[in-house]
Amino acid sequence: MPIHLGKPMRAAAVLALTALPSLPALADDHKETWRLFVADHTQPVVRALDAASGSELGRFDLGGYAALSLSDSGKTVFAVQGDKDRVQVISTGIALSDHGEHRDIEVSDPKLLGGIITGKKPGHVVTHGDDVAVFYDRGGKTDLFEESALLEGKGQAASIDTTAPHHGVAVPVGKHILVSVPNVATEVKPDELPPRLGLRVVDREGKQFGDVATCTGLHGEAASARLVAFGCAEGVLVARPGGIDGPKLEMVAYGSDLPEGKVSTLLGGRSMQFFLGNYGEDKVVLIDPDSAAPYRLVDLPTRRVDFILDPANVRNAYILTEDGKLHVLDVVSGEIVRSAGVTEPYSKDGHWRDPRPRLAVAGDRIAITDPRHSLVRMIDSDSLQETATIPVEGMPYAIVAVGGSGAAH
Repeated sequence: MPIHLGKPMRAAAVLALTALPSLPALADDHKETWRLFVADHTQPVVRALDAASGSELGRFDLGGYAALSLSDSGKTVFAVQGDKDRVQVISTGIALSDHGEHRDIEVSDPKLLGGIITGKKPGHVVTHGDDVAVFYDRGGKTDLFEESALLEGKGQAASIDTTAPHHGVAVPVGKHILVSVPNVATEVKPDELPPRLGLRVVDREGKQFGDVATCTGLHGEAASARLVAFGCAEGVLVARPGGIDGPKLEMVAYGSDLPEGKVSTLLGGRSMQFFLGNYGEDKVVLIDPDSAAPYRLVDLPTRRVDFILDPANVRNAYILTEDGKLHVLDVVSGEIVRSAGVTEPYSKDGHWRDPRPRLAVAGDRIAITDPRHSLVRMIDSDSLQETATIPVEGMPYAIVAVGGSGAAH
């Protein structure tokens, strides 16, 4: 028999349903947290900073000056100390997990993990999912780790031979590894390394699949969607998903409409499949490997100091030029849509490793190191106005940002 609520009963039911969301036992606290990890230009130290308050959350003393590499998951920062033949790993204390209709965030103290990854002049550290590849320029090998194991204090590595010492890179892609190949036939001085001539596909045991793909002077790599791209003298070499024999390598040639130059630094879009690369010192190029016209060149007013993609505002790329101006590039239209002065001029002349600003995106703000003034400047990504400055002892240089928002249960 159908049951009908009378008017008094119906009113009581509506009241109860209205009250449910406010019950403390069913409520989740929404949290947004961003952290900055800043390496000093000359001192062997990395500092963890709260991006909102500017407070120092941790100071990590290392064996030497460090370049910083943030993992895909954001759980770890790799402090690469090439001159000291070591890599140390920092737990960011930020863990984001997806639950379909919502995302959770867990926040704990950042910490320097025990154990040190050692090898002759580590260069690039590349992560893909849980895989971590550490390439040793003078070691003739790549070590493979699992990020989850490193976080648990376990560091057993599998190694792959890289033919000969060279300044190269290795990228894990599923069951295969993409590894640069040196030109061992080139005569070099005892203190120099041979140039790169191409890329090969190997499995986890080092077995090669197919021929070496030509990529002269290979430098710069990035992933976007299911593609991985590498900068070459001939164009951009793209690795596409393949079958049992691994990714398929395809050269996207520059073409005669581009001026002389090459891509040597690459960034990969997350929500859209595209790449952003440098092209000489005063240009950048947007790359869509699936387009009939894959390259769109963007002229800059002065030489580029640093550039970065915004993972949340997917149309935005930020480019800092040596005149101290920050530019917002719309990656869809290919136009610079806003510019503003954010630092004093920092010339590109001089040594390549002279202290100059570096960029990181922390939510709706851009963090810019200003080593000359011992500051991290926080810039609103919409207005390009400075919203805060964070004093940092020494000369803040390399920087990465990690964080996000989610439910804190």
